[in-house]
Amino acid sequence: MPIVTIQVTREGAKPGVDSVTAEKKAELIKGVSYLLLDVLKKPLEATFVVVKEVETENWGWGGLPTDQYGKQRALK
Repeated sequence: MPIVTIQVTREGAKPGVDSVTAEKKAELIKGVSYLLLDVLKKPLEATFVVVKEVETENWGWGGLPTDQYGKQRALK
């Protein structure tokens, strides 16, 4: 039984949107489930997909919190 966890940042795809929509999460769940069906031959009812949203202040890259990294990158 596959269990897949997808982590996405809690930010939207456009200004003013602060999370991934329920519709987009459903697309992720469906896409991953069918990928496992195609590749591993795992039935859909045996596949579990968890979508976790991570607050932007809880992750970073380049040695900086995400918000600071984004601001630094915008200055270049």
